[in-house]
Formats: sequence, C-alpha cells, structure tokens
Amino acid sequence: MASRTYGACVLCQKTVVVRIMCRGMTAAAHPQSEVDFLNGAPHRKHPGVTNLSTLRLPEELQRTAQSIIQRAQVKKLSDRAHSLTHFLWSRKTAVEDFTLRRKAMSLEKILWEKAKERRGDMDDEVLEGRIRKKVLSELKRTTYHWTPMKFDEELGVVYMAARLAGGYAAVRRALNEIKKRDPSFAPHSLLDFGSGLGTTVWASHSCWGDTLKEMVCVDSSGPMNSLAERLLKGDNAKAEPHIKQVYFRQFLPVSPKVQFDMVVAAFSLSELSTRKEREQTLFTLWRKTSSYLVLVENGTKEGHQILMEARDTLLKKEEKIVRDTRTASVFAPCPHDLMCPKMARLPTVPCNFNQHYHPLASPGHPERKTEKFSYLILTRTEPVEAERTQWARVIAPVLRRPRHVHCQMCCPDGTLQRVVVTSRKHSRDVYRCARNSDWGDQLPNIQQEEADVQTDSE
Repeated sequence: MASRTYGACVLCQKTVVVRIMCRGMTAAAHPQSEVDFLNGAPHRKHPGVTNLSTLRLPEELQRTAQSIIQRAQVKKLSDRAHSLTHFLWSRKTAVEDFTLRRKAMSLEKILWEKAKERRGDMDDEVLEGRIRKKVLSELKRTTYHWTPMKFDEELGVVYMAARLAGGYAAVRRALNEIKKRDPSFAPHSLLDFGSGLGTTVWASHSCWGDTLKEMVCVDSSGPMNSLAERLLKGDNAKAEPHIKQVYFRQFLPVSPKVQFDMVVAAFSLSELSTRKEREQTLFTLWRKTSSYLVLVENGTKEGHQILMEARDTLLKKEEKIVRDTRTASVFAPCPHDLMCPKMARLPTVPCNFNQHYHPLASPGHPERKTEKFSYLILTRTEPVEAERTQWARVIAPVLRRPRHVHCQMCCPDGTLQRVVVTSRKHSRDVYRCARNSDWGDQLPNIQQEEADVQTDSE
C-alpha cells in the first residue's frame, strides 16, 4: 500500500515537472511575453481593449432632453422617431451624374437595338422620342432619389428622440480609441462639423473634461443649433451652459490658418450630395486638423463606402496648396494604410462595430440598445505604440470555446485572417488577452502556422 502511494507521488511530481517544462518551452517559442505588450496590466484590461461597457447619456443631457420632448408635445412621437431611424439607416448616397448618364446611354442602346428589329415604317424622330420617354421613365423608376435633410424645430425634437443616445454612444466609443491609446493627448480645441444636437461636445467633455477650452460647432441648420444650445443650458435660456466655451456657427471658419487639436464629423459626410463635395469638405477639415480627424457614419455598406472614399482621398490625393506638411496616417480602426481588404471581397461586407447604450426613456422602448457604426480616425502625429508590438483589429464577435478562441482579425499586412488562439501555441498571455477581448478591440499580431490561419482568399 505504501509503495503504491509512493509511486503515485513520484508520478504526480513528474507530471508537474513536465507541465512546467512545457510552459517554459511555450514561452521560449513565443518571445513576445507579458513584458512586451501588457505593460503590467491585467489580461482583461490589456492595452488593446478599447470597448466600453453599456453607455448612458450624461445625467444633465438626459434630463434636459426629456424635458424638451415633454414640452414639445409632438404627436405620434414614438412612431415618427422609429420611422426616422429606419429612414436614416437605409439612406444611400446620391447617384453621381456620370453614373446616371452611363446608365441612360446603356439603356438607350438596348432600346434602339430592339426597335430596329420591329420598327416597320415608323419615322426616326417619332421613334427617338418614344425611346427617350422610356429611358426617362425607367431611370425614374430605378434610381434612388436622394434629398437633403431639412430640419425645423419639430423634426429636430423627433431626431432627438430617435438619435441622441445612439449618436452619443458611437462618437464616445470612437473618441475612446484616442483616449486609451494616446493618454498624453489633451485637446484644447475642437471643431465639430455637422454638429446637430451637439453630441460630440458632450462625448468629448466626457473624455477630456475641462481641458477643452474652445469648441466650435458648425451646422447649416439654425433650428438644430438652437436645440443644441438649449440642451447645453438645461432648457433655460438665462442659465449658464453646462459646458462652457461652446460656439455655434452655420459655416466653417474662413481662415485657412486656424487649426483645431481635434476635428470631428459624425454622420455628416453622408449629408453631402456628391463625391466631389465630400472630397472638398474633407480637404477643408483636414487643413483645420492639428492632431486627429474623427469620422463616424452608420455601420452600413453606404457608411463604410463613404469612409473608405475619405481614407483614399486623404492618403492618396494631394491638395494644390499645402499649409501643414505633416502627412495623414490611419490611427484607427485599420492597423495599416493599405487598401481595406473588405472592399476587395464580393459581396462587400461593411467594416462596422457595436456599442451598447441606454436610450432615452420612453414607453415601449427597450432598456438597452445597440448602435452599429463605422468610424475612421486619421492623425498627423507619430504612432504612439511601441514599434516592437504590432496590433491587429478584431473585426467580428470573438467565439470563445473550451481551451481555444476563434478571432477574425484585420492584420498590419492588410489581410483578413481567422485565427484559432490557444495557450499552447501562442503563449498564455496572448491566449488570455484574446479570451478577454471582443469585437473592435486590438490583439497583438499573431504569427502562426498556415494550418491554423484562414485568409480572406479562402
């Protein structure tokens, strides 16, 4: 009996030694250790975690918004807010003139070929007139009819009920990327293009507080500017604003020399009718950017396409007159300045992210919603991360399984990869970080055998 017990103890000791040796071999095989990228942080708060827990509007903003909504007494507010949300989500960009002309010419050619087969004795002028009418009729039937949003006071209240909390959540999540990865950045000035209800001001104040000394909000809609100012003053025209040094304008500052530490355009580029107009606006905003330019759009194909156009414009095109010679580079979410790999795949799937939030309290609405959005942050500053650590972006929900994790990532080399992360193959630190990460976070770029990786070509 004693010999059996002794034998069992020896076996246990050998097992422990083997496990320790395996851990040592794993650490040796993966030299990117905890010291490299964790910087002493626990795995659940590793440097790549940029997601936020469920967000709630600042108390003062929520209270004032509910007060304004109650006083406005808009009929069928809930139904109208739901309809407006659906309309904005399904909104597409306007069809470009050259696209429309090309479509008309192609359609006219097809109709002429058909007409030649059965024209009979019909006069050419009469036939040409009929074909033109058919072309116009078909274009009207199949072309998306884009119209600009025009806000009055009542529609502004409907927009507030529909989009205040969701818009705030998206912008707050995007700004958290800068706050987390560049903790030394303390902006003193902010330009918000297409400011709407002023959610960017509130989100920026939540991140950096009183370090912001000047915030300029630009929106062409007078009623929206008035509504944003009411929200800042607690719906009391004589009261002091909750956030000071906020200035409302209907046009961008004229001087090309004036720059702001941070420029934000949230859900604004999609309100410009043509690609040329968006391009000109982007160059104007970039001229006024000293450190970071933040762009946010709906997490739809259209929203992602607009952001990728903006990305290409600022990375690949040059202005005729350059006042600030510092070039643009992508800060987030892309871990590279190469072409977006999702744009090269068919069918195109937008690169988007989720942020949970509490909506304004109203009858029939859930206590928690999810905002799906796309964003792009460009910078003039040098990268803040250490050069020895390359980060990849998690672009889909992380699938946690026993002893392994499935991650779909956009990598620094411009490829999409589906990686199975395990403790044995990638070190305990990388595995635990992956297990504590979620959609939108960053992970150290994982180099592993081809058998464990699926690229976008597969």
